[in-house]
Amino acid sequence: MANVLFGTILAAFHRQNMQKPFEVVVLGTSSATPTRDRNPSAHYVRMDKHFFLIDCGEGTQNQLIKYNLKLQKIKYVLITHLHGDHYFGLPGLITSMGLFNRTEPLIIVGPAELMPLLTKMIDLGGAKIPFSISFLASDNRENDIIIKTPDFEIHTVNLKHRIPCTGYVIKEVGPTRRVDVDACAEQGVPVTFFESLKYGFDFMTNTGRVVPNDMLTRSGYKNRSYAYISDTIYDESIIPFIQGVELLYHEATFLHDRLPRAIETFHSTALQAGSMASMAKVEQLMIGHFSARYNDLTPLVEEAQTMHQNTVLALEGECYTIES
Repeated sequence: MANVLFGTILAAFHRQNMQKPFEVVVLGTSSATPTRDRNPSAHYVRMDKHFFLIDCGEGTQNQLIKYNLKLQKIKYVLITHLHGDHYFGLPGLITSMGLFNRTEPLIIVGPAELMPLLTKMIDLGGAKIPFSISFLASDNRENDIIIKTPDFEIHTVNLKHRIPCTGYVIKEVGPTRRVDVDACAEQGVPVTFFESLKYGFDFMTNTGRVVPNDMLTRSGYKNRSYAYISDTIYDESIIPFIQGVELLYHEATFLHDRLPRAIETFHSTALQAGSMASMAKVEQLMIGHFSARYNDLTPLVEEAQTMHQNTVLALEGECYTIES
């Protein structure tokens, strides 16, 4: 029986050594207004047991339903700025959470003026919110860590747009070693010490013999990161804050032949998005926030790829897996 139990425990740790899911489901790709085929900005992010919503344009609830994503799992809502295509869906989302008898607290990050707006709208409608809402103001800050947990950090990145705007980087935090379960069994390492091994500690036996960590573990998965750079004019000053991320979402509202319009509206072109990804040495670039003038998005991704080959279009309903 003891051997069976130990085998079960070892099997569980083998599973723990597997890379945990880190995924982005795109819910909206249109700028300013919805189109027949595209919705305003919203991304649903899952990092293992943690769920985030970044921006919440109108129609986000419909998209969550359409793609079978559970709104009640969302614990963190990150709003970049107060242009309506990035937050008009949030009052309805919060109200629906209340109607579904949510009790789990909700954490909202966004511009300081956002919470008074939400409170007023919800109060005027007479909605009952049976859960607590914690609010963190994202603007007028240095680029820093706004939320820190044992599993992840959320960093803010100041963007240059017509009104205050904040980008976000979600960074995985955790051990970078994987336990070699068979080696631990050979060396008599108890299961209770496995977690310490993941963080690089050596093991000492009852006789005082030290078993080096590298004999008991293997190189683990790299901690991953996802950067969401919403509405912004081309701005190389943010490169240090997105350097080397596995997946970068960067707005690409226009093709480069519309550069004067991009400058006028404080947006970026697909070519500029590709340039940013190249300079920041990111693994993969995802472009979105497309102007309604473009029905065919192929020219935008092709333009970005001239600067950063590993570029994809943000397509609604698609799930993008972030690998180490």
